[in-house]
Amino acid sequence: MTTTLRQDVSQTSRDVLVDDGRRHRRRRLWTPAFLVAILVTLVLLVLSLLTGQFDVFGGEDWENFWMFGITRIPRTVALVLAGASMAMCGVIMQLLTQNRFVEPTTTGTTEWAGLGLILVMWLFPGASLFARMSGATFMAFIGTMVFFMFLRRVSLKSSLIVPIIGIMLGAVVSSFTTYLALMTDHLQTLGIWFAGSFTGVIQGRYELMWIVLAVTVLVFIVADQFTVAGLGKDMATNVGLNYAFVLFMGTAMVAVATGVTATVVGTLPFLGLVVPNIVALFRGDDLRSNLPWVCLVGICVVTVCDLIGRTIRAPFEIPVGLVLGLVGGVVFVGLLLRQRRKGGLAS
Repeated sequence: MTTTLRQDVSQTSRDVLVDDGRRHRRRRLWTPAFLVAILVTLVLLVLSLLTGQFDVFGGEDWENFWMFGITRIPRTVALVLAGASMAMCGVIMQLLTQNRFVEPTTTGTTEWAGLGLILVMWLFPGASLFARMSGATFMAFIGTMVFFMFLRRVSLKSSLIVPIIGIMLGAVVSSFTTYLALMTDHLQTLGIWFAGSFTGVIQGRYELMWIVLAVTVLVFIVADQFTVAGLGKDMATNVGLNYAFVLFMGTAMVAVATGVTATVVGTLPFLGLVVPNIVALFRGDDLRSNLPWVCLVGICVVTVCDLIGRTIRAPFEIPVGLVLGLVGGVVFVGLLLRQRRKGGLAS
């Protein structure tokens, strides 16, 4: 009798959550502001296609258009996929940890991915790009699981402690990775990876980025489950959610997106922190209707930072990771000050 009643309550709770999500999505998504955001994103992507030192429209033969196809288009596609997927990773990690200051670069996930890259380069010198990506994804998964297991066993009194712990763990892993890269003569390669630049994204090197599209689509499909998981383990379990499976799935998705992006592009610091907080600041915490906004804002942020890096010292390029680090650091400090004024750092 009790078991049947609990199942009925769980099913009712799930139905209510799904119905509310659908209702909010229909009511709040297709607004004039969202259409303007789409238009702004398209304009930025066109600017990305037209920006560069090579004049694709200045020649009289097809060679210029051939260069356009193997350089500009892959770079712009990588901007879209990397911006959307890493912003989504921030949303996933913030829900699973119930902390707005968490994302792959503040939990050590990117540092673990870098360790995986170096290990593959050291153990298999002739490894393909896919093999490097596999190593980065595997180590990113391990690192993220270590972070989550640590949080589950430690009682924290401040939400600020969570990213501090992640940054400390990442620093330890990064130190070991740097030592290993120095011993194996891969220090320069490691520096290029962690600079975070789209300079080397051309035809033949960006195709792995399509993998993160699957991660982005999957986030849309299971958004309701992440929303329930964000209520906490006890609440999620009470409504019938398999919390352990959702945690495993979220960790795997973050690891795949981080591993692929780290292999092809490099580190994009604070992207998963800045974008979800900006969207939540203006639209609240309705995850289902916020996901398209997270994608668009993530694409816009990465594209704007890339355009700044390509034009501020042309014909040279400043890595997009450097620009993102400056912008993200300012936003991070601003979020901390805002939370402190609201008295929200102590939990």
